[in-house]
Amino acid sequence: MKDVKTHQISRIDRFFFISDRGSSVGREVRGGFATFFTMAYIVVLNPLIIATVKDAEGQFIGDGSTPNIPLVAAGTALVAGLLSILMGVVGKVPFAMAAGLGLNAFVTYGIASQMSWEAAMGLVFLEGVIIALLVLTGFRTAVFNAIPPQLKTAISVGIGLFIALIGFVDAGFVRRVAAGPPLELGIAGSLTSWPILVFVAGLLLIVLLVARQTKGAILIGIIATTVLAVIVEAIAKVGASVTPGQPPNPAGWQLVVPRLPEQIFGFNNPLVLFREFDPLGAFGSVSVILALLLIFTLLITDFFDTMGTIVGVGGQAGLIREDGTLPKTREILLVDSIGAAAGGAGSVSSNTTYIESAAGVGEGARTGLASVVTGVLFLLAIFVSPLVAVVPYEAAAPALVVVGFLMMTAIREIDFTDYEISIPAFLTIVLMPFTYSIATGIGSGFVTYVLIKLVKGKAREVHPLMWTVAGLFVIYFALGPIKALLNLG
Repeated sequence: MKDVKTHQISRIDRFFFISDRGSSVGREVRGGFATFFTMAYIVVLNPLIIATVKDAEGQFIGDGSTPNIPLVAAGTALVAGLLSILMGVVGKVPFAMAAGLGLNAFVTYGIASQMSWEAAMGLVFLEGVIIALLVLTGFRTAVFNAIPPQLKTAISVGIGLFIALIGFVDAGFVRRVAAGPPLELGIAGSLTSWPILVFVAGLLLIVLLVARQTKGAILIGIIATTVLAVIVEAIAKVGASVTPGQPPNPAGWQLVVPRLPEQIFGFNNPLVLFREFDPLGAFGSVSVILALLLIFTLLITDFFDTMGTIVGVGGQAGLIREDGTLPKTREILLVDSIGAAAGGAGSVSSNTTYIESAAGVGEGARTGLASVVTGVLFLLAIFVSPLVAVVPYEAAAPALVVVGFLMMTAIREIDFTDYEISIPAFLTIVLMPFTYSIATGIGSGFVTYVLIKLVKGKAREVHPLMWTVAGLFVIYFALGPIKALLNLG
């Protein structure tokens, strides 16, 4: 029996290249758990964004008459689970997938406000098909390989800053304010709430564990902070920051109230959502030009958000080769493209590779086995969604801050004495967190890089695909004026 078990582990090792990448099955499993707990919030948050808003016809996703949050949560978990497993098996990298934040908001407020949910999800499906074709023709992979190595490093560093800011904001440690500076510390400049103190405690714990090079540091930190949060809520009765029908509670938990659930198991059949998309419906609701512009916006955002994520997380995992390429780039990008189409077909919005995968990498994950573990946990979440909802932002966010630091360390590879690359790199790095958009950071860096080379008479040094992509980004940034010019609203 022992020999059979050893043989099975050996087959898993060879299939995922675990030993070749200096990892172990235990590290991959811990990494998969860490990634899941860091991004499990999407099972709660995605339904709150897309399941609670009516479309242009006054209907909700699902049964149409009322918000069906549990059903959309189950669909979110199902699609994320299947795609994460597919990414692990085909791409063999520790990149998990789920419904993309930002993309889901655009689908909700930018697309479904002009047509039915079925038609909106049909556009998401079409965008996924188009981007998959770009992978199969080699265009998407060629663009990835055409990016100068130091700009790829800048993308990684920018994502590090971005996910650190996400961690601080999600935990309420840093907040947006209506007047005064755009951001402030805690509540009116003070850390005077139990949830923030829980976040600080979790951050310090993970920092100390990482500094001591403790195995499982990030996962231990998330679990321990969740337990602390449950205890704090049981004693202090903090409550949620936002409760329908009640005044805002700034000192409350940001999304999930960490209390033990009344039940552990629960199930809604997510397969019914696959009836809720119409690939051609948008063309009967809005003009063909507007429908194409909406698809273009989805495509550009999805295309370069993913590219930034795989560069950043892949670099942190040590998977980027010396020439700046990534093993199995084509397979990785193809699975990600399938994610967009699957998200539309499943009516849960476009699925994309998650920057929170960096939490698993920070835990030691280097192969697709970690993604398989994350995917299996998402599938289990369909049946134990009440238990998943115990982990609050404040317990998961410290992991993002620490991983952000780890990704920032790559900044030493950028030559800041060479303004031709350092200025585009700087804009790439700072605009990701400042605009809350990976695509915006990448686009600003690309356009600036091409312009500087052009002005300095070095246009021949720029790869032809960089010219193409820079031109597409100019169109992307000018979509507002273009719509106004065409009177599309």
